[in-house]
Amino acid sequence: MAKALLGYVGGTDPRILAEMRRLQQRVQDLESELVRMQAENDMLASSREDSLLSSFDVPQAEPALA
Repeated sequence: MAKALLGYVGGTDPRILAEMRRLQQRVQDLESELVRMQAENDMLASSREDSLLSSFDVPQAEPALA
């Protein structure tokens, strides 16, 4: 099973090895895209919170009505 996880499935057929390398590269590309999109999402979420809070025109905190 360890050989299968390392990409040695099917022996040393060059086509299989090339496909394995291509798929590994694709996984790395998708992982880096995910990290980039998560960072962008976090930035957009924080800027949205800031803009929502700044849209209220309250000079000081008011007591809550009970």
